[in-house]
Amino acid sequence: MHKKLGHVIVKHPKDAFLNQEHLSKEWKKFNYLEEPDFTKAQHEYEKFLSILKQHVEQIDFLPASESVGLDSLYAHDPVKFTKNGAMILKSGKKLRQPEAEVYKQFLQEKGIPIIGELTGDAVCDGGDIVWLNDRTLLVGRGYRTNDEAIRQLKEITKDLVDEFIVVQLPHDQGEDECLHLMSFISLVDEDLAVVYSRLMPVFLRQMLIERGIQLIEVPDDEYLRLGCNVLALAPRVCMIASENPSTKQQLLDAGAMVYEYEGNEISYLGTGGPTCLTCPVVRS
Repeated sequence: MHKKLGHVIVKHPKDAFLNQEHLSKEWKKFNYLEEPDFTKAQHEYEKFLSILKQHVEQIDFLPASESVGLDSLYAHDPVKFTKNGAMILKSGKKLRQPEAEVYKQFLQEKGIPIIGELTGDAVCDGGDIVWLNDRTLLVGRGYRTNDEAIRQLKEITKDLVDEFIVVQLPHDQGEDECLHLMSFISLVDEDLAVVYSRLMPVFLRQMLIERGIQLIEVPDDEYLRLGCNVLALAPRVCMIASENPSTKQQLLDAGAMVYEYEGNEISYLGTGGPTCLTCPVVRS
């Protein structure tokens, strides 16, 4: 999740939010902090996109669809990619579950291989799945990802993974809030991660340190501004939402190149930073 990003899937807010009237009707239902401003959201996204285009060769855009809602802006969660293709997930947030079928059709139209799909009672968000390296997979067990999903993911990835590690997530702010495994860890290089240790299980923090991974600690106020949500564009080249000066400085001190974008409308209000806005298809 830190290698050079070569192909990514995103969704523009004009296709997720549709218009201001739609936002006015829907933002409370989707548990946004406030009603986003449609025009500002598009301006913010274009800045975000301009940074992405500097580093990513192929960017595919999910289309507008009447069957999905505002959260479809966060293209990371309905699928997760392996080196062999996509795993189609089923969100633990019921309002987001229709996104999986739309995504599946999109991948089929693009000729992108699908290696598995969650079925039955399994629920999982992409934000709960972290590739620690090419053969080590971390999966967060919380309100968005259940035991049945973990069982099915183990089966789907059995030939791709040497270590499948389940990380028990805390209750934190409760069932209605979005807490993913990726909420408190972002890999920026093979030996560098941005973390919010207060939410990390002790075994996970110790394991990262034992594996020689330097931890950049996000302060409390910047965690709330999505400071722990850092997108690696390449090893030690990353993007972060603005208003996270301590996290940015620590990244710079660790030798990273840091790009910032203003993300109040597209990130902060919907609790989805740059990793949430992007679904990496190929890293190399």
